[in-house]
Amino acid sequence: MFKSIVVGTDGSDTATQAVRQAVDLARSAGAKLELVSAYEPVAAQRLQEERRDAPEDLQWAINPREDVDVTLEAAAAVAREAGVTVNVYPRQGDPADAILDVAEEREADLVVVGNKGMTGAKRFLLGSVPNK
Repeated sequence: MFKSIVVGTDGSDTATQAVRQAVDLARSAGAKLELVSAYEPVAAQRLQEERRDAPEDLQWAINPREDVDVTLEAAAAVAREAGVTVNVYPRQGDPADAILDVAEEREADLVVVGNKGMTGAKRFLLGSVPNK
């Protein structure tokens, strides 16, 4: 049925629910789960300031994608607990593009995304990852 399932997450409640659904699908189908989360670039000056203010033994962990790494690891833990093989993909840039890029690279059979609940005209005017 499915060999590869891509799911995007930003750590939100709806994305977490999408991850759970994707984990269930992957487990039942024997598929690999490909977790994707996007991040925006952080100014080098801001990173330097954060490192300077952090304890020396934690400075190595401050990087442009630290929040994304935490988000992906939490989602990966859910998959591993369910016995699902999982890969993580932190990607810089637009979330929809990141998800689609990984889906193409991994030749995914299915893409799962959450929905933040926008309805009506706002959904079409503002756009969203699911719409893209």
